[in-house]
Amino acid sequence: MRVSILRSLLAAALLVVTAAQAQNYPNKSVRIVVPFAAGGPADNYARFIGQRLGDALGQPFVIDNRPGAGSIIGTDLVAKAPADGYTLLMMSNTHTVNETLIPTKPFVLMRDFVPVAPVNYSDLLLVTHPSLPAQNLQDILRLAKERPGKYNYASSGPGTPYHMAGELFKSMAGIYLVHIPYRGSSGARTDIVGGQVDMMFDALTTMAEQARAGKVRAIATSGRQRSSVLPDVPTLHESGLPGYEATIWLGLMAPAATPRAVVDRLNQEISRIVGQPEVRQLWGRQGATPMVMTPQEFDKYMREDIAKWAAVIKSADIKAD
Repeated sequence: MRVSILRSLLAAALLVVTAAQAQNYPNKSVRIVVPFAAGGPADNYARFIGQRLGDALGQPFVIDNRPGAGSIIGTDLVAKAPADGYTLLMMSNTHTVNETLIPTKPFVLMRDFVPVAPVNYSDLLLVTHPSLPAQNLQDILRLAKERPGKYNYASSGPGTPYHMAGELFKSMAGIYLVHIPYRGSSGARTDIVGGQVDMMFDALTTMAEQARAGKVRAIATSGRQRSSVLPDVPTLHESGLPGYEATIWLGLMAPAATPRAVVDRLNQEISRIVGQPEVRQLWGRQGATPMVMTPQEFDKYMREDIAKWAAVIKSADIKAD
């Protein structure tokens, strides 16, 4: 009986301490680690969210870019950080892909992190350099089948949504393209514009402007429906790959054992920010759709995404480059 009472008292005391932590959080600057290079969607939206979280909570949210090894370097840094809410991870579906693609990484996503909140998702855009003699998807398929291995596609690195979109494309189309991985999106974008690589999948939010300017040729988008950002560009689904669908989504996680009250407070603030009409309108013009979920819903969403990409990786026998 005394043991039971003591446990109840300790549990109650812990709840009081946790509530106090959340009430006083944050009382110093918070670091958001972005395990990708500057200039890409994860970096851009981390800065957007960080600025508004800082305004709302009264402390700076500082962006720390730690790219490398397909997001593993920066992610491992957060996994080993104190679980106090002052080091957060801006993650994407690169992380859910890597659970299967890179089983030897030094962390396990759903064991070593706790989901905080999703941010948004956007379709991808398949583009080519204008010098490639391909006006549409059927031209690309014809060229690739005539000369297997001659043509290539760039990505921001193994396991990224751009890499997986390309591998899914190859698998469904029955073609062989050489994968050219970069350490971040900026180098891949520079080389597709410069003609050093033939094609790439990139976030619609960052590549649409290059397509409008004629620096690249927009072939197709990756969603089930056409994007309002480029309404004249067909989807891969309607262009000859029925059922094709791939997106990039972003979210925030914290080290495992971060106090639940802190996680809930961050979730509430992020959900409020992305749910604002002006944010929805701004992101809609960019091609991004806000996502609002509780931490528990986001946990379920990520586990389902891990299972989805595990099936794709195994069926297509995709290997990390």
